[in-house]
Formats: sequence, structure tokens, C-alpha cells
Amino acid sequence: MPNTTSTDPSAPPRPRHRHAAGPAIAILRGGTGDHVEDVVATLVDAGVRAIEITTNTPRWREGIAWAAERYGTAASIGVGTVLEPRQLDEAAAAGAVFAVSPHLDADIGERAHERGLGWYPGAATPTEIVRAWQLGARAVKVFPAAQLGGPAFLKQVLAPLDFVDVIPTGGIGVEDASEYLAAGAVAVGLGSPLVGDALTTGDLTALRSRAERLVAGLAR
Repeated sequence: MPNTTSTDPSAPPRPRHRHAAGPAIAILRGGTGDHVEDVVATLVDAGVRAIEITTNTPRWREGIAWAAERYGTAASIGVGTVLEPRQLDEAAAAGAVFAVSPHLDADIGERAHERGLGWYPGAATPTEIVRAWQLGARAVKVFPAAQLGGPAFLKQVLAPLDFVDVIPTGGIGVEDASEYLAAGAVAVGLGSPLVGDALTTGDLTALRSRAERLVAGLAR
């Protein structure tokens, strides 16, 4: 399902895509698998409306299924670190509505479309970003965003590629997330800077504080 883009300078501006659940995607990765439900509940209660549970998180299928059943109408639940198309079958069966990869793989994109999942492949260069968009990405995960140059890099890339919806991810902190939206991102993905050690220790108090600060900062 390729994306098409108008090059007519007289055409009205293309509406900016917004991730269906809001401008922040919380990335849950690793831990013991014992605290996923509590972490998801805390994030949603704090106002985070998109949760990505990665395939290298213990019991990720169960986590997605629980979160989708409990919060499917209040938040978008997705699968992350998708490395093989078959993982999309399992994620869709569990109730995921979007899929994220650290890389660009056309076969994964095709399977995501077949399963009705929003597809967010990873890309780092302008060539990769455009190719991902042409292959039908709903938005392109620019990764690792901070190491690539942060908001300044994103602003430069989007100057000629302003038709592409991007979700920078990797090294983005709670306090600087809004700078990426100001640079043109449609959403931001945050992993350990937001989640911290909550998936390992179950520290929900600190997690709630970070999540509330993130939501407040992105709302300004």
C-alpha cells in the first residue's frame, strides 16, 4: 500500500498525521515480565495513550493481550522490535494495532498491511526514510534519533521531506521530547528515559512522575 505525495505547490498543505493515541509512545522493553500490567496501567492513568511492548520483553504476547483487553478503547497497544513477519501474526492475534521495527523490511510491511496494523519501520538516512514512506509506512521511526543529531537533524531532514510523518525514537528524554515535535515530528517514542527500571523493580511512583511530566510537556 504505497504512499503518494502531491508535488503541486498550489495544493493545500497536507494535514499532519497524528499518532491515533497521542504524541508519545511509551516503549516497554525487557524486565522480568512480572510488572508489565502495572507499568501499562500507570502510564495510561498518567495520560500516555500509546504503549509499545517489544518482542524481547518476557511474556510480550500476554502483555499485549492484557493491555489490549483492558485499555483497547483508551490507548493504542502495539508491538515493537518486530524482526520477522510471523511476529505480526502473533501480535495481531493478541490485539496489537500497530507494529514497530528498528529497521526497514518490506516483507514486514506487507504482512503488517495484511494484518491491518499500522506500520512504523526504522530508518536513519533520507534515502531510508523516503523508501519506508514509499512502501506504505504510516509513519517512519527515525532511529536512533538523539545519536543522529536530535531535533536539529530532524529539522534538516524534514525541510525537503516535509511530506513524511516521522516518529523519532532512541535517546529522547522526558524533558526534551517536545523539541522533536517542534522540529516536525508527529510523535516521539520513549523507552528507558520514561520507563526507567519500573519493568524490573516495579517502581511505579517514579514512573508516574516521569509520565506526568512528559504528558504536560508535550501539551504545551
